[in-house]
Amino acid sequence: MYDTILVPTDGSDHALRAAAHALALGNAFDATVHVLAVVDVDAAAGPINAGGVSEEYVDRLRDGGRESIDAVEALADGDSVQGHVVEGRPSKAILEFVESHDVDLVSMGTHGRTGVRRFVAGSVTEDVLRQSPVPVLTTRASEDDAPVTGYDDILLPTDGSERAGVAVDHCIALATAFDATVHVLTVVDLGAVSGGPDQSAPVELLETLRENGQRTVESTADRIQDAGCPVETEVREGYPARDILDYAAANGIDLLTMSTAGQTGLSRFLLGSTTERVVRHASMPVFAINARSSGAE
Repeated sequence: MYDTILVPTDGSDHALRAAAHALALGNAFDATVHVLAVVDVDAAAGPINAGGVSEEYVDRLRDGGRESIDAVEALADGDSVQGHVVEGRPSKAILEFVESHDVDLVSMGTHGRTGVRRFVAGSVTEDVLRQSPVPVLTTRASEDDAPVTGYDDILLPTDGSERAGVAVDHCIALATAFDATVHVLTVVDLGAVSGGPDQSAPVELLETLRENGQRTVESTADRIQDAGCPVETEVREGYPARDILDYAAANGIDLLTMSTAGQTGLSRFLLGSTTERVVRHASMPVFAINARSSGAE
């Protein structure tokens, strides 16, 4: 399912963590891993040098990009990776590389928590998440990071929509490759059905939503079990982002798989929404699939 994996790198710990996940995925799927360092000459030069910079200066920037690639190659432990240094605006260069090299998956680092507002909102990762026609795995480094050897438990949040359904095949592929258990979770959104902060949702409506949620997790679980993967299900009432993260922490989840609306829809579905909050706060990697690129609306 994933023959070509791309790791954009700036040499940061977050990018190296993303590379570690990319290498584990590359081994599992026998994929080629490309490592891309984008030299943004205009940003590095700044407004003082807007008239141009010397060739020597550009060479130093390219050398820095090469060093970032070397750091990833050191993680590969003998596995072959292909390094590339290009010039341009990072998000545009990454997306062009995705298209020109038939990339199936992008693995990128984020700063997480408060830093994600700088790194995701209005930045490189946010641009790639919005526009990428292929899945994007986001992760961040922490002091507690262990070697990436695989995934034992994968969480698949779903609301039963066609948009959410595009993540199922990817989840099955990942679970099969790593012999993982899939956890299917539906959260009845109390915030969406209550009349206000001091009002409860009607009992009849909650019961209907619980029943719909149960049907959703059961039908999704049947599809996953038919593929030969072990599965667990749960329906909760609460607030989606919070309960997804709580479930992930309580159940030792190694990987979250979620769909996004992508393209223009991302401003509604990612930024300021469930997926954005999960990307911001998750301690485990988040595997985001662009539902719009997959044909789901």
